[in-house]
Amino acid sequence: MRSRIAITVLALGALVSCNTAPVPEPAPPAVKDNSAMLPRTDRTATTVVPDHVLGFPKLPGGTVGDYETGGRKYQLFIIETPSNQDAALMLMDAKSGMSNTELIPWMGGYFGTTGDRPVYVFPKLKYFAGVAGLPKDEADPIARTLAAHLK
Repeated sequence: MRSRIAITVLALGALVSCNTAPVPEPAPPAVKDNSAMLPRTDRTATTVVPDHVLGFPKLPGGTVGDYETGGRKYQLFIIETPSNQDAALMLMDAKSGMSNTELIPWMGGYFGTTGDRPVYVFPKLKYFAGVAGLPKDEADPIARTLAAHLK
């Protein structure tokens, strides 16, 4: 008789502990506003994007700056990671979302396209950053300026 009671109690405990409600996905971590590190020249706005900077599905959130000069619009972005290694690994995630990639050896980054939009990406220290919307020859000096702001 005791064994039946024990089995019944265990079975009821198992049924009570079953949770049929779906477990919600955790929210992405809060994104730090790094607007102060974006160059001010030609900047028209900044935005903190909670997830998927520039629509890259594998990238987390970050800070995006909108720029305009000479009738051309482009964006700069900064993603702060926990470590230098994380920033370097993020480069591979970004590269996998780009086509027509070209190594930029002096920056340790890549230039390519997402859809029809040119993108120049690179890691520096614990940051992953880039320029979107400009051809490589125009994006390179702007990327160098952005890199100098990352500390």
